[in-house]
Amino acid sequence: MRTGSPRRFGAVLALAVVALISGCGKAQPVRSAGAGPAERLAPVLSPGAVSIATRNTTRLGGADPTSDAAAVARTVYPAMTFASRPQAVVVADQNNWPAALAASVLSSSPLAAPLLYSEGDSLPSISLQTLQSLDPLGAPTLGGTQEIRIATTAPAPASYVTHTIAGGEPAVVAAAIEHLLLAADGGTPVRQVIVLAANTPPALAMPAAGLAAESGAPILFVTRARVPLATAAALAGLHKPSIYVIGSAEIGAKTIASLARFGRVTTISGGGEPAVPASAVANAIAVARFTNGTFGWGVKEPGHGLVFANAARPLDAPAAALLSATGDYGPLLLLDSATQIPAELAAYLGDIQPAYTATVPAVRGVYNHGWLIGDEHAISIVTQAELDSLLEISQRRQAGGGEETAPAPAE
Repeated sequence: MRTGSPRRFGAVLALAVVALISGCGKAQPVRSAGAGPAERLAPVLSPGAVSIATRNTTRLGGADPTSDAAAVARTVYPAMTFASRPQAVVVADQNNWPAALAASVLSSSPLAAPLLYSEGDSLPSISLQTLQSLDPLGAPTLGGTQEIRIATTAPAPASYVTHTIAGGEPAVVAAAIEHLLLAADGGTPVRQVIVLAANTPPALAMPAAGLAAESGAPILFVTRARVPLATAAALAGLHKPSIYVIGSAEIGAKTIASLARFGRVTTISGGGEPAVPASAVANAIAVARFTNGTFGWGVKEPGHGLVFANAARPLDAPAAALLSATGDYGPLLLLDSATQIPAELAAYLGDIQPAYTATVPAVRGVYNHGWLIGDEHAISIVTQAELDSLLEISQRRQAGGGEETAPAPAE
């Protein structure tokens, strides 16, 4: 279902192209305005990144997840000063989806690490250029580690302090990432974890990336048949954490019952019932709405950042996870087509669309902002304009011309 109309978004189609930079060549460095030890050379432009902005949306990335990850990293960390450089950068193999997904939690505090992609034993030029331009400072709690290498055999810059987690079974890699997160946080164990089946369809698992980045809850893997030893050991070491299951239909009742031995289990489902598989779109909305005490997004009212990606590009979820842990902290929402907004997503955005009245003017209202990940083949320019309209703050009036207040947030 396509939302909006030519009248609604005609004006928005005049999109402002903020930057359109090819992947070849080098960005020109400029000297930062700071003084003293913070002064350094840093490139302004992000090679290969496309950024197109409307009033309420900003597009980042390009034709593939490698470009998308680089664009997100350079947006969050312009690297103009020491304060705008990351402690460490994560490099994950794009051919290992579970490892990349589990690495999303490293975008959370205290590391707030951007993620870049390698491809097997090679590091694409855009990832290498971005890694070098970010010039990571080194994470003090990890012995000055500058590059965290997840399931990749690509060469690292010789001068960097690195920490490597080798590829392997998803449960083993995810548990190693949880141990690294524990060390990065000075040994303070987390109180929540996110659990998925290792074979969960990637589109259903994508929202876990942003949730892990926002909450700091590591992602651990199980199978329909059992809780793997590595996952069991990690859960036991956390001493009865709260366990949040995404995609419970892929796990099954037997394994969920086994998980309950390690902590209280709560399922997050967009399928109506925990055992009913959800669509990728509905599942992402369910994760965005979900809250349990201080855990979860709980986005049920206006005034939020949101991240939009195409469900057919799962690697965009870990690439964009950093946007869920900084700036306007947005949950990941999914489209199942580049050229249409699903009806359920349009309805959800309508529920949380900002509004104002004459007694509460727009300048005192709250605003939504959307980050769009990828080029027009992921999310078309027209769809971007339609999303802009759905995010725009608008005046609410009654049919008779009187004012009405904004509707109550949807439960």
